[in-house]
This record gives sequence, structure tokens and C-alpha cells, in this order.
Amino acid sequence: MSVDAVKGPATDRAEEPVPGDLRMARTLWPVLLASAVGLLPFTVFSTYLVPIADDADSSVAAMGGLRGLGGLAALLVGTALAPLIDRVPKEWAAAGALVALGASSALGASGDFVLLAVFCLLIGASTSVLNPALTAAAADRFGTGKAAGRAATLVTATQSMTAMLAAPVIALPALFWGWQGDLFGVTVVSLLLAVVFVARRKKDTSPQDAPDARRLGYLASFKALAAVRGAVPLLLIGFLRTAVFMGYLSYLAAFYEERFDLDAGLFAFVWTLSGASFFVSNLLTGRITNSAAPRVSTERMLGIGLVAALVSVVGFYFTHWLPLALAMTALHAASHAVVAACVVSLIVRRCGTTLRGSALSLNAAGQSLGVFVGAALGGAGLGLAGYPGTAAVFGALVVAALGAAVLVRRGSPSDDEAEAEAETEAGTA
Repeated sequence: MSVDAVKGPATDRAEEPVPGDLRMARTLWPVLLASAVGLLPFTVFSTYLVPIADDADSSVAAMGGLRGLGGLAALLVGTALAPLIDRVPKEWAAAGALVALGASSALGASGDFVLLAVFCLLIGASTSVLNPALTAAAADRFGTGKAAGRAATLVTATQSMTAMLAAPVIALPALFWGWQGDLFGVTVVSLLLAVVFVARRKKDTSPQDAPDARRLGYLASFKALAAVRGAVPLLLIGFLRTAVFMGYLSYLAAFYEERFDLDAGLFAFVWTLSGASFFVSNLLTGRITNSAAPRVSTERMLGIGLVAALVSVVGFYFTHWLPLALAMTALHAASHAVVAACVVSLIVRRCGTTLRGSALSLNAAGQSLGVFVGAALGGAGLGLAGYPGTAAVFGALVVAALGAAVLVRRGSPSDDEAEAEAETEAGTA
């Protein structure tokens, strides 16, 4: 396959106008709904940790530790299966992950300690396949240009909205049927969505069915992905960003309680402020960076977001005035949303239809690793030098991400060149 043969169609697709969000949402409604459902099992587990521990005759500490099994499973499975996401129809991969998600939720509803451990493992494993498959499937429906990037960021925006609203949403039905009912509800919805994906797949033909995508071997997928300009630095940024943000969130409540004497009830408003800032920023960034003629390039927006993250995370820990701390909290969440949207957009546009699933899967696996690394390094900084130590650790991680962003921007290919490169690498690997 020649570069010119690929570049022609890619150019045509890239020149198509980006559809409106409502039109995209109508087309992608099963994908967006599934992306929201994928966050619910662990939200139920975290929200009702105490009653779940009581029902399982276990301690809260032991039960909470099971959550780490999910992150470990997501890291291992997401990395191991990354190349396979592009070798099967992404709707089928999503359907299989939804079946696993539904089955594991039913097991978790039993309340048995061993089955809850299996629940955590399977949820982590299933979401490590579900999330990249959904994001890639959404992008595939809109080609390879800016519209594909926007479709992918709609999925991440839906997930951020779900993370913000899930706790109160699941609390109301739990009043009637308990936490077990919430998990059984997830089972039913997951299985129904799996049927929808299989049915829609039979009617649609996606770009991933190209022969080159199917011939690409397991190890060749990693090799081809590494050859895509900027792909590795983008994955590094995704890992570092997650480490900073999740580490920062791990100690956020303790910081507000110690410095401003905010109890759990008042801190809920801080959490809502952070979640709302992330959602709005993620939604708007996805639209702005993937517009037909953006005023600021996605690579430059990525750098701006990282600079804002650096200023806000370092400044936050030296703040002793509550209004300024709240402003820093909102800015930090918004800046991470900018970075997250830019990373997903660039991965989708640069990696093409034959490699974007693999790249998104590795990005998700890196984020799972980032959750643990961020909490561990933040705790080490806190223990050694208090909150200034935490600021130094997180600041250093953001500086490293800024270095990776320079590599992303240096010699940045156009969208057409990126697509042609990815397709050519896949065809020759």
C-alpha cells in the first residue's frame, strides 16, 4: 500500500465538516451509554464500601484493598490485549467486555468476599477492554480527521460527567433495592447493550475491516505504534497526567480538612466543583481542538493545559486562603481535562483506524498504572516534606510531561500525514 493511495481518502475525510455534538450523540448513543455504565460497578463499590464490608463479614480496610485488584487487572489485561483491539470488530470487543462486566456485577451482588474479589478483578479486566474499544469505535464511525477526534472526546466527556453524577444517581435507587440491586441493574443494562452492539455490527461496515488491519501481527502492532510520530510521548503524557491528578485527588480531602477545617459534608462541594470543572473543560476542549479551523493547534493546547496544571498543583499546596484554594482546585481539574482531551484527540488522529484501538488500550493501561504511582509518590512526598514535598513531586511529574509534549509538537505531522503513516506502517509491518 502506497502512502499516496492512503493519503487521498484520508484527505477527503479530514476535510469533511465536524458534525454537531447532538448529531454525534444520536449516532453514538449506545457507545456513550456503555461508557457511562462501565464506571458504575466500582462507583457502587466505593460508595457502599462500609455496608458491603459488613455483608461480607470483612473489614473496610480489607474490602477496600480489593479495589487495587481491579487496577492491577486493568494494567495487565489492557497491555496484553492492546494489539487485539484492532484485530477484531471493535463493537464485538465492546460487547464481550459488556458481557463480562454484567457477569462480574452479578457475582459482586452476592456479597461473598471471594466473589467480590473476583468482581474487582473482572471489572478491571473488562473495563480495560471496554473503554478503548468504545472510544475507538466512536472514532471509526467518523473517519480519521477532526470528526473522529471529536467523537472520541465525546466518550471521555461522558465518562467524566458520569464520574461526577454517578454517586447521587445510584444512591436514589439503592434506597429501594440496596447496593445489590444497583449491581443487578448494571448487569441487565450491560447485557442489553451487548445485544445492541452485536445487532448494530451486523448492519455496519467499519474501517477496521481492512485486510491490512487483520494481517497486522501481535508484536508488529507494538512496533508499528512505536513508529507513529508522537505516539510514545502521548502515552507517557497520559500516564504522567493521571499520576498527578489521581495522586492529588488522593490527598485532597485531607488537605482541605487540615488547612481549612472542612468536614466531609462541606468537602462534597469541593469534589463537585472539581468534577464539574473537569467535565465542562473536557467537553469544550474536545470541540475546540477538533473544529474545522481551530485558532490554537491541539499540540499547543496540550502545552497550555500542562502549564496550567503545573501552576495550579504547585500553587495549591502553598495556598492558605480558601477562595484561592477553590480556584486552584477548579483550575487544576480543568487543566487536566484539557490535557486528557488533547491526548485522546491526537492519538485518534495520528494512529489511524488500524492502530488507534491499540494506542487507546495502552493509554488506559498507563492510566491504571498512574493511579498507583501518583498515590504512592504523593504519599512519599507528603511523608518526607509535608505538602511542599507533595507539590514538588507532582510538579516534577508535570515538568516531565511538558518535556514529552515538546517531543509531540516537534515535527508534528498534519492529520493527513499521520493517517497515511499509520496505515502504511500497518500495511508493511
